[in-house]
Amino acid sequence: MKFLVLFRMELALLSGEMATAVARMPRYAGPLEEKGKVLARYHLVGQHGGAWIYDVGSNEELERLLAMSPVYNFARYEIHPLADMPDPAAGLTEMPG
Repeated sequence: MKFLVLFRMELALLSGEMATAVARMPRYAGPLEEKGKVLARYHLVGQHGGAWIYDVGSNEELERLLAMSPVYNFARYEIHPLADMPDPAAGLTEMPG
């Protein structure tokens, strides 16, 4: 199951502890990328946050991984389940018309 997870930092919570949590994100991401649990990571340009694509076995696994994130308590999350988009032409044998 793939999920697009958008997270935005809550600037009202800006503190040294938050800065430390942000600095720990690459160390959190590394093993997840190696295991294929995180397929891609992006910075949200002009914002304080990111967009990550997770590939997990269940909703519970995603919840657990998010809860382990160093910025979990400093961010607001938006989660979008993803589905493969097959090519509609792949099932056609001849062009209509």
